[in-house]
Amino acid sequence: MFIQTETTPNEDSLKFIPGVPVMDLLEDSGSTTAEFLDTKAALGSPLALRLLGTDGVTAVFYGPDFVTVSKDPDNPWAVIKPEIYSILMEFFSSGKPLFRSTEDREAAGPQDTKVLDTDSETVAMIKELLETRVRPAIMEDGGDIEYRGFDEHGDGLVRVKLKGSCRGCSSSTVTLKSGIERMMMHYIPEVKGVEQVGCSSHTLPNLRMKYSNFMTDLRPGRANRAG
Repeated sequence: MFIQTETTPNEDSLKFIPGVPVMDLLEDSGSTTAEFLDTKAALGSPLALRLLGTDGVTAVFYGPDFVTVSKDPDNPWAVIKPEIYSILMEFFSSGKPLFRSTEDREAAGPQDTKVLDTDSETVAMIKELLETRVRPAIMEDGGDIEYRGFDEHGDGLVRVKLKGSCRGCSSSTVTLKSGIERMMMHYIPEVKGVEQVGCSSHTLPNLRMKYSNFMTDLRPGRANRAG
């Protein structure tokens, strides 16, 4: 097995690509990501638990075909990477399940963009844009974005949370305001802004300049709603 690595806009996060699926899609939840910020949260996933037991590792994030590992600034990658490689190689070569049980798997992944029967048309559109346009671009940089709510009858703000390599990233070139917010406000007039929760930084990772694609790749039926 050959495990590739990719840098992310966050110098303290690396994306490890084992060449095999990591988080398989669950039909009921539609989730292909999971994040672990401490050993307690990782009890249901032996791989995450082992990685978090490595000195200097602060977070583990699973994507569809990658694992993002984050570290504290005081520990260089030159020291940490060999152990991470060893853990990943051993785990993915063993064929062992990523989670201890189906219940642990279902509990680990977010269901934030699953459209519910109780969602309004506006909320459903917001979730669709995040799931089909924003999330795939952010995953390329080893991170994710989580929908946390929309104040439909108040300030009109969409609230999101950044995960994986995006968490605490300070080297962004596409900001929350100039990227996602503009896209949301352009296609969904009810949206008055986008606000990040759970972090003081209001930046997103370099989305490989895909904002222009957000504006052209949306399905015509959705884009036409906003004129």
